[in-house]
Amino acid sequence: MVIKAREKNKPAKGQTGKRGVWESIVLEVRKRWQLYLMLVLPIAWLITFAYVPMAGAVIAFKDFSIRRGIWGSDWVGLRHFKNFFMTRDFGLLIRNTLAVSLYSLVVSFPMPILLALAINELGGRHYKKIVQMVTYLPYFISTVVLVGIMQNIFSVRTGLINNVITLFGGTATDFMGKPGLFRSMYVWSGVWQGMGYSAVIYIAALASVDPSLTEAAIIDGASRFKRVWYVDLPTILPTIVIQLIMAMGSVMSVGFEKIYLLQNPVNLELSEIISTFVYKRGLVNFQYSYATAVGLFNSVCNLILIVLANMFAKKVNETSLW
Repeated sequence: MVIKAREKNKPAKGQTGKRGVWESIVLEVRKRWQLYLMLVLPIAWLITFAYVPMAGAVIAFKDFSIRRGIWGSDWVGLRHFKNFFMTRDFGLLIRNTLAVSLYSLVVSFPMPILLALAINELGGRHYKKIVQMVTYLPYFISTVVLVGIMQNIFSVRTGLINNVITLFGGTATDFMGKPGLFRSMYVWSGVWQGMGYSAVIYIAALASVDPSLTEAAIIDGASRFKRVWYVDLPTILPTIVIQLIMAMGSVMSVGFEKIYLLQNPVNLELSEIISTFVYKRGLVNFQYSYATAVGLFNSVCNLILIVLANMFAKKVNETSLW
């Protein structure tokens, strides 16, 4: 009788999993409702300003007219993409964007890791905090102020660098006007500004290093370098892989503001990238559909890169975003 009653009250085959999942979700929300309430505004902001505007990307396939609006404009299909691929700007923009981005990735990515490992090896607790704070502060300098500082430091007449050069009998150099120095100035100024901020996540990951492993390495006679190489680095390797995957997803998305502020007629051949091209065509020349098509192409390239990087990391290291 008991067995028959249980079988009678047993839910249908397709309903068991769904009902259990929804009940667990409701129970979880009731238990931690304060935390989920805090998420309402961030999620609303994300939907409003990140996902809803994505519908406007349809103008990349239309001949957009402000008077007709997004949905009333004429459909032109892939015409704007074809025009972009056929112009001489295509090869130039791809080359410049990849050159700046890969240079920045090769230089900027390992620097926060090295800084975090160095700070972790410092002896004094207070001294460690001071070093971390000093390297962290440049992140809060705005891009406009940073470029202004660079222009003052590297100025031909009044710049600190040229004053030191001429003091020792050298010839003043126009660093801001030399096209060959543009990429290095962009990348290394970014390293100085963002290295301390990017190192925070690695410093937090190093806090999870098992002290017993470090003690065992010291007992075995391992040097400081070997302790870092065989104990610290393997611990933070999953964090490094995740950060690298995310960095690969933004290879084609070089920051617009600093590039644009550092641009001048002399270095334009090397400094014109996709983001500045979209700005000039879209907002300056009012070619909204064409600029949107170029930006959409850029986003698709980033999506492909992050998927490929995730697949490679999952296959090689078994660590991935999804």
